[in-house]
Amino acid sequence: MKTTLHRLGVAFSAALPLLSLAACGSSGSTTAADGSVTISFLYDNNEATVNGAKAVVQAFEAANPKIKIESETRPAGTEGDNIIKTRLSTGEMSDVFWYNSGSLLQALNPGQTLVDLTGDPVMKNVEESYLPVVTQGGKAYGVPTGTATGGGILYNRKVYEKLGLQVPKSWAEFTANNDKIKAAGLTPVISTFKDTWTSQLFVLADFFNVQAASPTFAQDYTANKAKYATTPAALAGFKRLEEVHAKGYLNKGFGSANLDAGIKLLAEGQGVHYPLLTGVVPGFIKKFPQVGTDVGFFGLPGDDAAKNGATVWEPSAAYIPKTTKHLDAAKKFLAFIASPEGTAALGKGTPPAGPYRIKGAKLPDDAVQVAKDLQGYLDKKASAPALEFVSPVKGPSLENITVAVGSGLTTAAEGAAQYDKDVEKQAKQLGLAGW
Repeated sequence: MKTTLHRLGVAFSAALPLLSLAACGSSGSTTAADGSVTISFLYDNNEATVNGAKAVVQAFEAANPKIKIESETRPAGTEGDNIIKTRLSTGEMSDVFWYNSGSLLQALNPGQTLVDLTGDPVMKNVEESYLPVVTQGGKAYGVPTGTATGGGILYNRKVYEKLGLQVPKSWAEFTANNDKIKAAGLTPVISTFKDTWTSQLFVLADFFNVQAASPTFAQDYTANKAKYATTPAALAGFKRLEEVHAKGYLNKGFGSANLDAGIKLLAEGQGVHYPLLTGVVPGFIKKFPQVGTDVGFFGLPGDDAAKNGATVWEPSAAYIPKTTKHLDAAKKFLAFIASPEGTAALGKGTPPAGPYRIKGAKLPDDAVQVAKDLQGYLDKKASAPALEFVSPVKGPSLENITVAVGSGLTTAAEGAAQYDKDVEKQAKQLGLAGW
């Protein structure tokens, strides 16, 4: 299982060896003599995406017998990004495609390549707070194809109950809990740096706190007017990563431990806190059934308990290219995806790891606890999208930098400065003003 957080589109499971039709030149759109229509649907080949997409397609076709969906898969990651861009630029894109929301949408030149859905009935069930991540130039282009994912701390609820601990709302309270856990002979904070992406959470999941302390940071960061190393609220994430190592809170062998080992520690209660994404939890239920109920979630605590919240990774979206020859059928499919019925179908294929971003969509009673906990933050409006959804500025080396800081090899200040340098090349490639 591999996840990359320094770029948009968090994937929660390893790519399956499925046949990819993404390089094919035909969209697959046809109209039969009886008036039935076949449209094509392109999505990545991650297991969770495949299972969810198949379930949605099956439910849609059952409700719309005159419309058939021809599914295609593509690789995830950079290879998949390039396929999307190529097919859009050559006019060979599927009628509907599932792709990232947030800053990667900008790279698709949506004003020229995608159907504008602003004000369309297709969008009527989409929560307003989601719209900014599928909006470019004031126009909305997509509907959510999954659930929100929380970035913060997964914790063992049974250990919390046994030790009489309360969910912390400040970093000081979190530290006090860690001291009690350590005194009980357990690992306070799980780190799994063999899977380097997991090292980034103390920095990336801290953005709610950054925004609370410095509301214009995202805009200033994008304009090269703010830096991690010189903005105290942003530097704090690197300092917290440094601190948990310095205080001896980490598990033995954290440098060679992987995600599976970390989840095992958490599920069995040998480790109590794991900085991670809620989205990984459903994938481990078969192996560790107790993670569905015994593992909870809370947002990464900041300095001010009165400003407590969670950082959220928004779901990807379904889009329609301007080249589709079956716009009405494609819109009908998007409307189904963005409906309570569509989310119910999606949930049957892929258990929700967080709340849906569709009005009227409810988490099932048997949803994993982390999803219910994240729902509480959204209900209280105590959440903020991760920085990558509000700024295109990011660098490829963050996970290597955070491994070094979290291992005590690099100071927090040095790590923040290194990351500030790391983002410069991409910012210049994007032609952003101020760089």
